[in-house]
Amino acid sequence: MEEWNLQQFEEATKSPATAAFYLYTPLCGTCQVASKMMEVVEQLLPDVKLGKADLNYHEEVAAQFGVESVPCLLVSKEGQPVEKIYAFRSVPHLYEKLS
Repeated sequence: MEEWNLQQFEEATKSPATAAFYLYTPLCGTCQVASKMMEVVEQLLPDVKLGKADLNYHEEVAAQFGVESVPCLLVSKEGQPVEKIYAFRSVPHLYEKLS
């Protein structure tokens, strides 16, 4: 999954396709598990635009979208932000949310 900044996420959301921005911090144990899930989801859904960012370096994203904790997945469909996911649960759950 490619590292994105806020501008890249905003560009991805302009298309009608689903886009998701995965926010994490490297020392977060839950984020490490979520990262592995996101790698699988990326392979299952190649048409979904996926990017990630270490929230330690992108505080403006947290401020703009009201991110309360990590891991967080910002989901946009048809150019509109639709959901913030904090509980990643499982690969099938993420697959359902993004397809």
